[in-house]
Amino acid sequence: MKQSTLTQTELHGIHVAIIMDGNGRWATQRGLPRVAGHRAGVETVRRIVEAAPNAGINILTLYAFSSDNWKRPAPEVTALMQLLRAFLRREAVRCARHGIRLEVLGRRDRLPAPVVEEIIRAEKLTCQGNRLHLRIAVDYSSRDAILQAVQKIATLPELTRDTFATLLGQVHNSQSAAPDVDLLIRTSGEQRLSDFLLWECAYAEFFFTKSHWPDFQVTELEAAVSDFRRRDRRFGALPQAVAS
Repeated sequence: MKQSTLTQTELHGIHVAIIMDGNGRWATQRGLPRVAGHRAGVETVRRIVEAAPNAGINILTLYAFSSDNWKRPAPEVTALMQLLRAFLRREAVRCARHGIRLEVLGRRDRLPAPVVEEIIRAEKLTCQGNRLHLRIAVDYSSRDAILQAVQKIATLPELTRDTFATLLGQVHNSQSAAPDVDLLIRTSGEQRLSDFLLWECAYAEFFFTKSHWPDFQVTELEAAVSDFRRRDRRFGALPQAVAS
């Protein structure tokens, strides 16, 4: 496995979320059907997941299919579901072998039954992984998740940011509270959140690249993490030199 070029100081684990954009445009530029871009995107997912721990990432959340993506042509949606099922079937064993815990966020009642079966199998097989927490958002809407969490507030004895994050985790089908995002990356030149992790990105740093997702390389991931490490994150407070 390739060794990271990051220093030990830079290897403190962070949560990186990625909006994997540009599969269709990548394919169109090459005169290929859009599904060819999605297939190429799956290969990029494998490379980035493998590289993430050595890049100083301990939580990686990937936006694979939004709730609004059901509006796409039926053949493309069918192809995406088939790719997801094949990915889960193939990569679950690989994830378990490398200490990667895999979770799928989002609604499951609209997914094809064979996909849900693969999700359950993959999550069970990888549940002991502690090297990387890989979260894949499928049929996911952050606004819908927040609404669902709000409906559960009445069940809480006290409402805090932490308890609300726990509710968000529950509606995401996650075993843990919704973690704050440290760094959000979006590929393909777009610069918007598109209903992705709205609560969790409250203090996220952003990194936008014009690379389409199939062209996104490990070196670019490492560059984004290094750039993040150099940023001065104050969370609303003053810089230490000014405050003292």
